[in-house]
This record gives sequence, structure tokens and C-alpha cells, in this order.
Amino acid sequence: MAITSATNGRKPVPTTEGLTKEEKKVIFASSLGTVFEWYDFYLYGSLAAIIAKQFFVGDPTTTFIFALLAFAAGFIVRPFGALVFGRLGDMIGRKYTFLVTILIMGASTFVVGLLPSYASIGIAAPIILVTLRILQGLALGGEYGGAATYVAEHAPHGKRGFFTSWIQTTATMGLFMSLLVITSTRTFLGEADFEAWGWRVPFLVSVLLLGISVWIRLSMSESPAFAKMKAEGKTSKAPLTESFLRGKNAKIVLLALIGLTMGQAVVWYTGQFYALFFLTQTLKVDLLTANILVAIALLLATPFFIVFGSLSDKIGRKWIILGGCLIAALTFFPIFKGLTHFANPALETALKNSPVRVIADPATCHFQFKLTGTEKFPSSCDIATGLLTAASVSYTTEPGEPFSMAKIAVGDKEITSFTAGMTADGLNFDAESKAKEAALKKEVGAAIKAAGYPAKADPEQINKPMVVVLLFILVLYVTMVYGPIAAMLVEMFPTKIRYTSMSLPYHIGNGWFGGLLPTTAFALVALKGDIYYGLWYPIIIAGITVVIGALFVKETKDNDIYAAD
Repeated sequence: MAITSATNGRKPVPTTEGLTKEEKKVIFASSLGTVFEWYDFYLYGSLAAIIAKQFFVGDPTTTFIFALLAFAAGFIVRPFGALVFGRLGDMIGRKYTFLVTILIMGASTFVVGLLPSYASIGIAAPIILVTLRILQGLALGGEYGGAATYVAEHAPHGKRGFFTSWIQTTATMGLFMSLLVITSTRTFLGEADFEAWGWRVPFLVSVLLLGISVWIRLSMSESPAFAKMKAEGKTSKAPLTESFLRGKNAKIVLLALIGLTMGQAVVWYTGQFYALFFLTQTLKVDLLTANILVAIALLLATPFFIVFGSLSDKIGRKWIILGGCLIAALTFFPIFKGLTHFANPALETALKNSPVRVIADPATCHFQFKLTGTEKFPSSCDIATGLLTAASVSYTTEPGEPFSMAKIAVGDKEITSFTAGMTADGLNFDAESKAKEAALKKEVGAAIKAAGYPAKADPEQINKPMVVVLLFILVLYVTMVYGPIAAMLVEMFPTKIRYTSMSLPYHIGNGWFGGLLPTTAFALVALKGDIYYGLWYPIIIAGITVVIGALFVKETKDNDIYAAD
């Protein structure tokens, strides 16, 4: 190891020697396991539509409840996983804690591949699925902090950014791997077989990665910083209390969230998730093409996690992270408008030449935030604006008469919306309203098609090289904010409560502020009628992080991470 042992009560003296065999093993084992966990986590998101058909079948109440749990659980429980496993990691050690997290993640993912559908075992299927989803979110909440802490505590002085940046590549590589496996399986089997049973294959093959990861992690030793602290009897007896209920450390946790991870998360989710969502849902690029373009950009940009992690060892972490947030906030609008120009030029032309108006009583127009994607908004204005947003049509709103039905004006043609009736449980439109909704959708679809709005992107008109360039730039921002973040979070907290303290702000930032980005963006677009308006969410959050981080967060690269207190 490049970190010498303590002698005569002195702390270990870090060196800057080259990577030893043991250090390479530490990086590889931690990174491989975390790639695997992210791969598992992304499978749910990528296959959500198919999973819903397989497991969420039945009466509207049951469907709604389990859709809520399945979607929200993975994100919402991550901070709780951080608390549970962070506490264990600070009390019993890093190695065994994040060995447990990978076992939980791997087992729950593999079982999904075997889980009978609703048609086979009824309501037990969604109950088990949601339970597995919760376990997965809890495990991921504990995995990242354990891996980052473990690697950083093995790292030589002056190379913590470089060492931990390998962990930072894992989320992108996990996404890339999930896209690759899903796309390959879907292409090989064909769409019909994939939807019938082939979707299970990506879940089942994960057991191979699990076996390799567990085997490697079992052979690893405890981190030197924790081992030294434990030998000296300085481990924390109450990591949660010391992390969040003691004034000084609680303040640092709050600053880590607002001044670092909150902005990092929205830049990350915009560059890797919202960009894909925008391509497929807004620009109507077919899923296979969009996945391939995103995968190419990810592959090209991933080495820059290491570049910016290493650079942070030389010039500091803080300004690289905040600089990435600032540049992203300033350029999101032109980049996404560029994606429209190069991916769907016909839509760009229609948006410019064929404006659409919604005339409605302002009291009937609401902020359509859909936590699960299943909530219904029955007013005539919400039905009209939701329909146009789903069709990627920008529009302006004009105040109508009080209590009047909303109207959609496309050129000189006006189409009247309706107020929907609801089912007895209040969760869905009734049968009559569903028929009206289908008729309205058909009429509006014909009108916007006549106005030049394309039903989908023309593959022949997609400038694929330029789309990849723009996606690469977005992922490059991700590497700036994400590459140095693990080292900085590790360095902000003392050894005895490090696992707990760094995990919570990371997972609140990424699980809540980042994870809810697509739904918040959709609601903003529907509210304003501008397909780019949802970008204000990451721009504002990133801007807040730049201001708070610049004023109150201190540089950490020279901090002594061997201090127990």
C-alpha cells in the first residue's frame, strides 16, 4: 500500500507512490460492485413500461397505489438506506457494510427476473415487486457512501480525487451497460418476445456480475483509516446523533447538500436522464436510436470523470464542481434547442411557424406535478395543456371567461376541451370521459399535423453526429460536477462519522432533487406551454448551489482524512 502503518501512536503518513497491486484491487472491486448496483437500479427505469404491464394489473385503486410505491420508493428510500448503512459502516466497518448492500441489491434484482406476473399470482406480484424495489433503493443508499469512503481511505495523499473518480464513472457505466444489454436483447429476440418474456433476461444475467463482485469483495481488507480508529477505540457509538444533531457537523451536512450535491444532482440527471427523456418524449426520436446516441455520448465522455477527478487533486475540488454547475446553467437552453434543431427539424419549424393557443379560465389551470405519472387532472384547461405537452406542442395561454370550457386554437381552428368525470375512487376518468379524451386527442392530433407538427422524428433528418456532440457536452458537464464530488464529501467529515455524514446529503440531493427532475420538468412545461421551460428547474437549483457553495463551502483537498474527530 502507498499508505504506511502507524508507529508509536502517530497517524499513518501518506505518500504519493504509484498504484500498488492492492490499490488497483481496491479501486476495481469497489467500482465493479457499484457499476453492478447502478446497472440493477437503471433496469427498473428503462423497463418501466413493460414492468407496469406485467405487474400492475387490476382495479384502479390497486394500480395507483403500487404505481406510486414502485416509482417513488427507489428514490425516496435512498436517504434512509444512507442512514441505516451509514450508521453500520461507521460502527462495524466499511468492508462488511457495503458487502451487505451488494448482496441485497443483487438478490432483489435477480428475483425480479424470476417473479411471476400479476396474471399468475395476483396481488402478491406487485407487493413483492415493490418490496424488492424498496430493498434496492435502501441498498443503493448504503452502497455509494461505502464505496467512496472505502476507496478514499485507501488513497495516497494527493490522489484521492483520482482514486474516487473511478467510483464516479460507475453510474454512467451502469447506465451504459443497462442500455447495451436491453438494446441487444430486444434486437436479438424481437419486440414481441422481449415484451412477453425477454425483459427478464437483463435481470437474470445480473447474477453473474453479483457473483464476481461478492467474490472480490470478500477478499478485501478493512480500510486503514477505520482499522486504525477501531484499534484505538475511537469509533462512534452514536453516528446519527453525532452527524445530524451536533451543531458543527449538522451545518456541514446542510452545506454539503445545498452547496454541492443538490446542484451536482440536477446537472447529472439533466445530462444523463432528462436528455434521453427529451429525445424520446419531446422530440419523438425512436427509443432504439435515442439509446444508441446517448450510449455513444456516455462512452466518449466517461474518461473525463478521471480527468476532472485527477485535476481536482491539483487545483481543488470546489471550483471544478461549481464551475460545472455554472456552465451547465448558462448553456442548457441553447444545447436543448440545438437538440431540437438537429434531432427533429420539422418540429423546430412547426414551433416557429404554427403557434398554438389555449384559451381558458385561469382558475382551471393547475401545476400538473405527477409524482407517479398516473395522477389525473380533470379540468378542461389541464386536459388541453396536458395533451399538447405530451404532443411536444408549445403554446401560449390566454384568459377565457370564468367557468368557460378551455379551447385549443390551432391557426384559425378552435377545438373545445371538456371537464372530465371521475371514477368512484377518484383515481381515473370515467368511461364517458375516456371516450371524450380519445376523441379530443384525435381531433387535436389532426389539427397539429395539418399545422406541420410531426408525429415522430424523421430518421432521415436526424443529424446524428451533431446530436452526439451535444449529448457529449451535457455528459461532460456531468463529469465536471460528479468526478470530484466523492473525494470532497469524504474530506468534509471526520473518520468516525464519515460514512453516515456524507451518505445522507448525497442521496437527498441525488435521490430527491435529481430523481424528481423529469416529473417536475413536465409539470413546468405543461404550466407554461414551452417545451424548454422545464429546464428552469435544474438551472435554478444549480444556480443556488453555485451561490451557496461559493460563499460558504470550503476547499477540502488538503484536509486530513485520518482525523477521527
